[in-house]
Amino acid sequence: MNKPNIKYDELSDTLTISFEPGVQATGIELTEHILLRINKFERKAISINLFDYSVLTQKTEMGNRSFPITGLGQLSSEMREIVFDILLHQPVCEYLHLSAYTLSISETIPIVSVQPIPVGIEG
Repeated sequence: MNKPNIKYDELSDTLTISFEPGVQATGIELTEHILLRINKFERKAISINLFDYSVLTQKTEMGNRSFPITGLGQLSSEMREIVFDILLHQPVCEYLHLSAYTLSISETIPIVSVQPIPVGIEG
């Protein structure tokens, strides 16, 4: 696999990680700040867009911030399975960490945290 192309736009505070630049893809909004673009037929990631990147990677006193994955509700169960498979494997798992928050024995919410990438952001 080729090294991903990582671009940070300071003005919009957006980090884009392209695994296959220029390839047609389906966009999956994981959260309002995280867009995963995938090739659903090949079950692989094309790119990740992280909006408000400095906020997503801001540390708390307990570690990295985690965010509920709210964008999967409208997807079919097959598409959710594809997305989870992509999130759990290379290269995406190097940048996004998937885990779960368990409300009760029968209710689990998928959450994601962003692994910081040095891009010259101060603070």
